[in-house]
Amino acid sequence: MQLTPFKLERYFAHYEFNAKYLLCSSDCESLSVADLLALEPEAEEGLRRHWLGYTESSGAPSLRQEISRIYTGIQPEQVLVHSGAEEAIFLFMQAVLQPGDHIIVHWPCYQSLFEIARSIGCEVTFWEARLQNRWALDLDELKSNLRPNTRAVIVNTPHNPTGFLMTQADYRALNTLAQERGVILFSDEVYRELEYDQADRLPSACDINPSAVSLGVMSKAYGLAGLRIGWVATHNASVLERMAALKDYTTICSSAPSEYLSELALRHRSQVTGRNLQIIRDNLSLLEPFFAARAADFEWVRPKAGPIAFPRLLGEDVGQFCHQLVTSSGVLLLPGTMYDHPGNHFRLGFARRNMPQALAQLEQFLDERTTKTGRP
Repeated sequence: MQLTPFKLERYFAHYEFNAKYLLCSSDCESLSVADLLALEPEAEEGLRRHWLGYTESSGAPSLRQEISRIYTGIQPEQVLVHSGAEEAIFLFMQAVLQPGDHIIVHWPCYQSLFEIARSIGCEVTFWEARLQNRWALDLDELKSNLRPNTRAVIVNTPHNPTGFLMTQADYRALNTLAQERGVILFSDEVYRELEYDQADRLPSACDINPSAVSLGVMSKAYGLAGLRIGWVATHNASVLERMAALKDYTTICSSAPSEYLSELALRHRSQVTGRNLQIIRDNLSLLEPFFAARAADFEWVRPKAGPIAFPRLLGEDVGQFCHQLVTSSGVLLLPGTMYDHPGNHFRLGFARRNMPQALAQLEQFLDERTTKTGRP
């Protein structure tokens, strides 16, 4: 297989650990090991005693038990633990797809959600989220793109990078359509539990669709990217078995300390996500007046869930703007060109505690440039 360079990851490799302010992070404010251990009185001693041998390839039974509690109808044996979400995406594509298959992918999106399929020799159709529709997806468009050789539909909701959240009606209709057409729905749910209104939370696809595969990870909603623990949950036993067999050729099993700490965090996931949602809400209260005051510079659709949005820059090239901003002010934004998106957008992340300082630096950059150039 031939994989093209991962634009977004190469961009972060260049800038992420040099920029002072990451105003484009797709994950939430992280916790320290000490923060996690403080969640339970016996946790520190438990970590000290934790065995550092190989773990079970499918994931520690106690971790899979805790993951299964996220869902309403999933048993621990229907969960397969991976090294982050990326391994799970890779193995799903390898397990399900063959050259000549067709997939439909919610777009713009994380590059691996379509690039791995292309490398296998699949045909890829983008199911495009459009600004003029406030990033909503058109189910009729999806229906028109289905083919006899369509093997899978890939959807991400809450969505990276727009923050869009499908409606209950559309999401259930999507799952029904996939079942009727015999198509596997791969549902990227890594931002689930970060809905601004809990009433908007969608069911996991694996809970309402027996062939669907739901993707989860510790990185995004929980802000624990350093643990490198992700998973899939599904009733689709044949897909799960094929993914498990392929995992013997990738990571084989996960880090024992990471599994222990992930399980600990998930036992307190309401507390962890509640903290992250408070940071998001506080930062959104600053972003809304910022964009209202800068309507001549930016167009944005307020997100419905998650820690990111996809504003549009007006009047100049977004790539040059982002480069000038990070080199002069140390503030990193992610240009939409890293998604191959042509709309002059950029990804904005707002689940870090230092976002107010980063936003202040962005405002200063804009004000200073106005003073120098007279640009309104």
